Amino acid sequence: MDNGDIACDGYHKYKEDVKIMADMGLEAFRLSISWSRLIPNGRGDINPKGLLFYKNLIKELLTHGIKPHVTLYHYDLPQALEDEYGGWINRKIIEDFTAFADVCFREFGEDVELWTTINEANIFAIGAYSEGTLPPGHCSNSKYVNCSTGNSSTEPYIAGHNILLAHASASNLYRLKYKSKQKGSLGLCIYTYGLFPYTSSKEDEIATQRAKDFYFGWLLKPLVFGDYPDVMKRVVGSRLPVFSEEESDQVRGSSDFVGVIHYTTLYVTESRPTPSILPSNQSFSTDMGVETISTGNSVPWGFEGVLEYLKQSFNNPPIYILENGLATKHDSTLQDTSRVEYIQGYIGAMLNAIRNGSDTRGYFYWSMIDLYELLAGYRLSFGLYYVNFSDAGLKRSPKLSASWYSGFLNGTVDVDPHDITQLQSHSSGFSSL
Repeated sequence: MDNGDIACDGYHKYKEDVKIMADMGLEAFRLSISWSRLIPNGRGDINPKGLLFYKNLIKELLTHGIKPHVTLYHYDLPQALEDEYGGWINRKIIEDFTAFADVCFREFGEDVELWTTINEANIFAIGAYSEGTLPPGHCSNSKYVNCSTGNSSTEPYIAGHNILLAHASASNLYRLKYKSKQKGSLGLCIYTYGLFPYTSSKEDEIATQRAKDFYFGWLLKPLVFGDYPDVMKRVVGSRLPVFSEEESDQVRGSSDFVGVIHYTTLYVTESRPTPSILPSNQSFSTDMGVETISTGNSVPWGFEGVLEYLKQSFNNPPIYILENGLATKHDSTLQDTSRVEYIQGYIGAMLNAIRNGSDTRGYFYWSMIDLYELLAGYRLSFGLYYVNFSDAGLKRSPKLSASWYSGFLNGTVDVDPHDITQLQSHSSGFSSL
């Protein structure tokens, strides 16, 4: 696609960007630490320039009264560890990730209260090891890409298991070594679709619950209850790793909060798998056994449904919304009314959920400025600020959404949740679509 070496150049322009945040009235900013930038070989020597950049950025945020919420892993495994042992499909990753986390806690922990271990852990495991659409691009049965290596029937589950164990190991380290002094919190982040039955049939209802178990329960049930969902054990069988009693105890309760990323709501219908399909040809999607139909861009009630489901199914965990936003074609049009309507609707839906008992504690819009998008390059953008990538100075210009969001944060714009379509009216009758 495009070259991301410079992108929006936050590396050099971080002071300008933090000033924009402060002027908008932001109270917090989510950033990811690149493992490769901080420890280029994955373990061993720290890169002093990488360390200094993150220290300077965090200091700049705090100087302006903005709290940093730090994500430790955002898809960028040091190549040396991928080459040495295969990264996340090898249990060696647990020790190396924990050592990386230790460096971050030691170097930045005095100034960071909120840590997320792994970004979109479920979609990372699926995209990287079943569909081949995310780095390192492994698959054997994907409708999206042809991969040179991988096994879609086993690797996503192995990676998911190691993600949980690495998260639990880092969490245990933080609680033993740092928490009493630094007093921070640490959580795991998952990607969440709004999932609703396409028709009122029993089959689609069962299929929707199965999709929720595969997408949400796969990682959240071990974190809350210590084991995988029963339906996954039954369907995936021996391809699904088994927790030892000790591992189950380590993983259970290892998250102080759940990080939620949400953009999209889907309708779910039963998919009939081919009876002759061999286990070696299975993938995460064929195991799940559903078809999904997009509902379009703006579906606030689907977001409300996600928060309600997490509340009911996983003991109402503390939640931070780490990403939510609308992609539009990247151009210089600053009147992004569709984005304003999107944010207003979704924040209103979140308010509904909170009033209904959801323990949601924070919301991060993605993204503050236009940037290099992993799956779309510079073609699409989510920013509240337009970045002119053709301009040598990469000038930032506020869109209408930046003005609206600033007004919302400063209390001059209200969000009224009563006009958000209620969930109950969407719980059945999709067969007419």
